[in-house]
Amino acid sequence: MTYKRLKWLILWTPTLTIALWEYLRHTLLLPYLSMDLGNALAPVIVMTVTATLLLRLFRMLEDTQDTLQRSKAAEAAFEEREQLARELHDGISQSLFLLSVKLDKLEHAKDPELAAETMVQLRRTVKHVYDDVRQSIAALRSEPSRTDVQWMRAVRDMAAELELGGLRVELDWQLADARLSGKEKVQLIAIVREAMQNARKHAGASRLRVYAASGGEAAFRCTVADDGAGADPERLFAKGRYGVRMMQGRAAEMGWRFAVRPAGADDAWSGGRGTVVEVEKEG
Repeated sequence: MTYKRLKWLILWTPTLTIALWEYLRHTLLLPYLSMDLGNALAPVIVMTVTATLLLRLFRMLEDTQDTLQRSKAAEAAFEEREQLARELHDGISQSLFLLSVKLDKLEHAKDPELAAETMVQLRRTVKHVYDDVRQSIAALRSEPSRTDVQWMRAVRDMAAELELGGLRVELDWQLADARLSGKEKVQLIAIVREAMQNARKHAGASRLRVYAASGGEAAFRCTVADDGAGADPERLFAKGRYGVRMMQGRAAEMGWRFAVRPAGADDAWSGGRGTVVEVEKEG
C-alpha cells in the first residue's frame, strides 16, 4: 500500500464510519434503537474501528516512513562515499605527480647531498600516500552503518604504537560522530595522525594529549599537544617540511582554522612546554 493511500485512509476512515453508522441507524435500526442509545453507541463504534483498523494503518505508515528514511540514508551515504572516492582519487593523483617530479629531480641530481635529500623527501611522500590510501580504503570498504565505529580506529592504533615506544598518550575525544561528515572525518583523522607522528619523531616528548570536543562558539575544536622540546613555528613551515604543510592544506580545504604554536603558560597540561597543533571549525 502506498504512502499516499495510507494517509487518505487514516483521514477518511473515522468520517466514513460515523456516516455509515448514522445511515444504518436512521434507515434500518431506528425502530429498534432509541435516539439516546444510538448517540451513545456512535463513539463506541468509531473507537472500535479505530482500534482495529486505524492502529494497523498507523503501523503500516510508520513502517513505510522507516523504509523511506533508510533508503534516503543509504542513498546519502552512497553519494557521500562516491564523492569521497573521487576526491581521494584526485589527491592521490597529485601525490603521484609530485613523486614523478621528485624522481626526475633525483635522476638528474649530480650533488650527492641533494640526491640524498630528495630521496628522504620521496620516502616521506610515499609514506603519506600509503597511510592515506590504507585508511581511506578501509573506510570506503566498511559498511556505512559501521563507519562511525571505525573512523577513530586509526587514532587508537597510532596511540597504541606510540605507547609501545614509551610515549604516553591521553585520548580525550568528546566530539560526536554526527557532527562530522565522512569527508570531514577522513581529513581530521589524517591531521591528527600526522600531528601524532610528528610528536613521536621530532618533539622528544614523554606525553601526548589528543583532545576534541564540540560546542561553544566553534562547531568543534581539536588539539594535539605534547610536552616535548618545542619547535620554532618558522622552522615547521620551512622548505622540505611537508608534514605541517599537508596538515595545513587539509584544514584549508575544509575551511578550518589551523595553527601550530609553542605551548604557553595557559597550557597547564604540559606545564608550558612542548608544541600544540590546533584545528577548529567555526560554528
